[in-house]
Amino acid sequence: MVGKDRRVLVTGGGTFLGDNITAALLAEGAEVTLLVRPGAEEKLGPLAQRVRWAVADVWNPASLRGRARGHASVIHTVGSMVADPAHGLNHHQLNFVSARNVANMCVSDGVPHMALMSSVRAPWVNNQYLRAKREAEQYMFRVGLNATVIRAPVAYVRGERRHPFYILMTMLGSTPIVSWFWFGRGAPMPVDMLARGVARITLEKNRSKTYYYAPDLRKRNTAREARRAAPVLPEESLPQQRVVHPFDLLDEETPFGWMPPERRDED
Repeated sequence: MVGKDRRVLVTGGGTFLGDNITAALLAEGAEVTLLVRPGAEEKLGPLAQRVRWAVADVWNPASLRGRARGHASVIHTVGSMVADPAHGLNHHQLNFVSARNVANMCVSDGVPHMALMSSVRAPWVNNQYLRAKREAEQYMFRVGLNATVIRAPVAYVRGERRHPFYILMTMLGSTPIVSWFWFGRGAPMPVDMLARGVARITLEKNRSKTYYYAPDLRKRNTAREARRAAPVLPEESLPQQRVVHPFDLLDEETPFGWMPPERRDED
């Protein structure tokens, strides 16, 4: 039996980031519940056999009621770097409102700890997106949650072809001395390292910090895990992975999570 302190709810089931973090949590022995947007149940793939999951819409507070009860932590991964003002989908709605609703769910369901997947400041990160994430961070503190903020860089899948610029940025981010400057925080990092770091930080009993950056995520990986891809679960249980490039995110519809129902009608 898994103790209550290792029961974690993750939003964004069936998405790149949500599924990878879930796989990392499972590898650490956690008991995971995934929230999946309506109509996306099939995207869970093999993970559906390894977790509890429930259908909920993070933009509909009523659908979140009671979903987090009995969990020690909630990790919120839903958001988007791509806004669509013509359909009322601005960065505030996409990234702040969803996080606010999840934070309120934590308070009403008695979950003391919430981890928010936020973003580090970088040249390829939209300022309005970043502002909405910062507002979401502050909201968690205002409602009294024990909050953990993961100011993560953009993630990519190891072994996939990438632009030389991003390869250089990643190298600088992991090179001693140079990595002590901004590169250590802003350089893209492998999604397996990011997910493993988030999982291990969330499960720590005595978290010493509120804000975590790429160097903190790297420290939660062993030397072997940092050097090469180390699957967090057997291959048949891994989520579907895809390469994510910083500037390519600007053309994607749902880079980190899912969009509200209004946008889905046009998919």
